[in-house]
Amino acid sequence: MRKTVLGVFENTSQAERAVDDLQRQGFNKEEISIVARESTAGRGSRSRDDMEAGQDISGGIATGGAIGGVAGLLAGVGALAIPGIGPVVAAGPIAAALSGAVTGGIAGGLIDWGIPEDVGQRFEQRVREGKIVAMVRADDTKINEAADIFRRRGAREVETH
Repeated sequence: MRKTVLGVFENTSQAERAVDDLQRQGFNKEEISIVARESTAGRGSRSRDDMEAGQDISGGIATGGAIGGVAGLLAGVGALAIPGIGPVVAAGPIAAALSGAVTGGIAGGLIDWGIPEDVGQRFEQRVREGKIVAMVRADDTKINEAADIFRRRGAREVETH
């Protein structure tokens, strides 16, 4: 059975490192998603010198370039206007779910991923607050590994549904 692990990150550097770790551990881009407000998507803790070309998440999305160290998620990048939140960027398979659920917001898009509405609303609020929400859909055998990676990389509110 597939489940979804969600984690809230304070900045893009944390989220990028978590996604990089997930990919190194065998999770593929069809399993990983990121959602952030466009105005805060570029906020990270790395200095400009530490970042490779195209690693600013907001600049990358605006120009169709890379999302930090997670260039493999590019196929699912989307910029959406979510009522009550404003411009949101989404990478990975969640982008399609959110584009079809704009009126239901982020919470509405997460319902199809097995996330209860009240939990989805809480994670939507985190995006509204300027946090970055990363999520991965995985089989039961890999969900604990995904949650551990999120926690090691600084995620708060790590949950599995």
